[in-house]
Amino acid sequence: MGDITLALCGDVMLGRGIDQVLPHPVDPRLYEEQATSALDYVALAESANGPILRNGGFSYVWGDALAALDAARPDLRIVNLETSITKNGRAEPKCINYRMSPDNVPCLSSAKIDCCVLANNHVRDWGARGLLDTLDALEKAGIGVAGAGKDAAQAAAPAVFEMPGKGRILVFAFGAANSGISRDAAAGPSKPGVNFLQHLSSYTVDRILERVAGLRRPGVHLVASIHWGGNWGYDVPDEQRRFARDLIDRAGFDVIHGHSSHHPKAIEVHHGKLILYGCGDFLNDYEGVTPYEPYRDDLAVAYLPRLSSNEGRLLGCEMLPFKIRNFRLQRPAKEDVAWLQQTLDAESAQFGTRIYLQDDNRLALRWR
Repeated sequence: MGDITLALCGDVMLGRGIDQVLPHPVDPRLYEEQATSALDYVALAESANGPILRNGGFSYVWGDALAALDAARPDLRIVNLETSITKNGRAEPKCINYRMSPDNVPCLSSAKIDCCVLANNHVRDWGARGLLDTLDALEKAGIGVAGAGKDAAQAAAPAVFEMPGKGRILVFAFGAANSGISRDAAAGPSKPGVNFLQHLSSYTVDRILERVAGLRRPGVHLVASIHWGGNWGYDVPDEQRRFARDLIDRAGFDVIHGHSSHHPKAIEVHHGKLILYGCGDFLNDYEGVTPYEPYRDDLAVAYLPRLSSNEGRLLGCEMLPFKIRNFRLQRPAKEDVAWLQQTLDAESAQFGTRIYLQDDNRLALRWR
């Protein structure tokens, strides 16, 4: 059996300003204190970096990432889709509401996305109706989903992917309360919602173990995609460290795909298994939004872990860096990649992992 390569990305925000430059934008009306139209974010980005192409096609926003991912030939592409896909529903009473038009779902297909993780704090921005529309749109597009559903059973179920000659990948997705997900967003017996974690505790791991115990067998690999923690800052709380390690040691997960932070965070390899504590945003409409510039949320990373098909053990992990400019993923300058390498290396050193810059401007992970 051959090795398995995954492409893991953090938050993909195709709503608001980005939806407005895609071929079929939804009503741009917003309910934010600082903005009443999604077009305000387009104007803000253009004031920072120049004109943005309107209706440049569904693949426009992926830019240079398309060719780079194709060249890497991953077996599975997974993103955290932090956007409701709907023209319906009512905006939830919160400070930010993301949505994109269902007619723009070909944007996801153009990047060959296999799985959209939905256990996050924005998939219900337009209520239960918006979530149901999201599930329907992704199903029609043939894109797998994990972490949300029409009821609790569907929200907790994994997305299942067969890898011919390599085994099977099960993607479980969880949304933690500390990422801003409200208890009201949790799925229930007959209530649409997300697969919600109130606590990152040993008890929670026990419940997850009960769910996955019967699924673990040779050739089956488990990915835990978790929306957890705040948006800014490099600290990795002890509860996240314990929870991630317990999911590996006790529940048998092979990869922990963490997200919520708007910038990349530390990486750990625990007992031969990969933990990404924060993948950072992969696409957003934050150009021209200045308070958090030191964190460089304009720099995006696609993570390419390579796993052994028999044990799911990490064999290697390359990282593809990009820069978000004009709502598009572009090749970054050498100094941008150097900054990213130095930052991730410094943050990951506490876990015994190091990040190296390769000759082709990619990054590579090494560990003890």
